[in-house]
Amino acid sequence: MGVRVESKRSSRQQPEPEINVTPLVDVVLVLLIIFMVIAPQMEHGERVELPAVFQPDPKSKSKLDPIYVTITGAGTVFLEKEAVADLPALGERLRAIRAAEPERRVVIKGDSSVKYGRVRETFALCQEVGFAGISLQVSQRGGVDSPSPEEG
Repeated sequence: MGVRVESKRSSRQQPEPEINVTPLVDVVLVLLIIFMVIAPQMEHGERVELPAVFQPDPKSKSKLDPIYVTITGAGTVFLEKEAVADLPALGERLRAIRAAEPERRVVIKGDSSVKYGRVRETFALCQEVGFAGISLQVSQRGGVDSPSPEEG
């Protein structure tokens, strides 16, 4: 009588290898966080501790700082952040600024609901005072690839 003895190894199936990606994902996320924190600091260069002052010089306007003339939707005119009664009063104040700092330029910010004639009067007043650099501030609506009105 032959007794057949089977080994336990032959009766079980061989295990198939599985790749556990959890440790890999953990390492990648840690590296990502490290680079997110370190990269912005590398762009700014070396950290320097600047000296402090107790009595700084008063802030002065340079010739590169423009003078802002704002025309609101209601028609109110502001010079910098102060309301001006009317265009002749604006002209007087602009003449005083021009006499003190002739190199400064003017930026006119007109609300889109204001009639163009009102903006043009303000522009002409600035030219009459003698400012060489007068700009109209606008906002960009379309992208670079937007068609021009001629192509329409």
